[in-house]
Amino acid sequence: MSKTVLVSGGSGYIAGFIIKQLLAEGWTIHATVRSLKREAEMRPLLGGTAETLKFFPADLTADAGWAEAVAGCTHVAHVASPFSSKPPRNPDDLIIPAREGTVRALRFARDAGVTRFVQTSSVAAIAYGHGKGHHHFTEADWTDVNSRDAYAYVKSKTAAERAARDWMAKEGGGMEFLSINPAAVLGPVWSADFSASIELVNQLLSGALPGCPDLGFGIVDVRDLADLHVRALTEPGLDGERFIASGPFLKMVEVAAILRAAMPLQARNVPTRRLPDWVVRFAAKFNPLIRQVVGELGNVRDASAAHALERLGWKTRPAEETIVDCAKSLIERGIVRV
Repeated sequence: MSKTVLVSGGSGYIAGFIIKQLLAEGWTIHATVRSLKREAEMRPLLGGTAETLKFFPADLTADAGWAEAVAGCTHVAHVASPFSSKPPRNPDDLIIPAREGTVRALRFARDAGVTRFVQTSSVAAIAYGHGKGHHHFTEADWTDVNSRDAYAYVKSKTAAERAARDWMAKEGGGMEFLSINPAAVLGPVWSADFSASIELVNQLLSGALPGCPDLGFGIVDVRDLADLHVRALTEPGLDGERFIASGPFLKMVEVAAILRAAMPLQARNVPTRRLPDWVVRFAAKFNPLIRQVVGELGNVRDASAAHALERLGWKTRPAEETIVDCAKSLIERGIVRV
């Protein structure tokens, strides 16, 4: 049976790969974008036809456009979420549109008769506020937004998922809801619009970093993440579920070593030495972006994707493949020069 899905944030990195897979599997897609000016740029990248991929202007902060975008849809993949490359002066600049935008999408989806709503959340809604050290997380864990290490983006993703689940319990009717909580999203890029996580690989390749801070993150390939979204849209019996999407937790020095080993010439500027913690803390005094993550030094936030494997048969490709494919695409597209 032909199905129609609304993918919010349709011009974004993750959404693009979801749209590509859905098109390949015969879905009709409605994609929201902030401005229809993006359509001319996006259509050649995503494929599809005017009948199978339709763009609608809609924003997280206003009702306009959402009813038209979701009309006729059976499913929703809500990927859109505000993000700033610089820490906002006021955390509410991220928190309010993330939370209210999610509830807005839910409301219009329910009213349009959507049967299943999949929210792209984040491990940021799981793994913060549990103290320093080495932690193993599952879907049962939640971030403490009142903790010192919960910066604005972390708070926004937690608030959005909490609000979605609270709203569904009271207002959801017969619509099914579940969330996907990815770690750092890497993999090949198809335009200059990619996830913030990829900037780490960009910085390593370009030699912008004098060394590798004692920071790390779980890694998930954007292609695998798209596949998990498609499985979540179609597998029966998932109402209320939560799925972590993450491969191994790797420190930056490990990512650097993978790059140097796989592509020694192109990765010749990648630093191999560790950057002392005191250097990072000193730099944090002058750089608000570094200040935001300085509390991460030495932490290991290992989030298990065992539930997605057991329930959906989903697994990630090797992290080495993800990292190298990411680096090669950055170079091929001229985003980083080596």
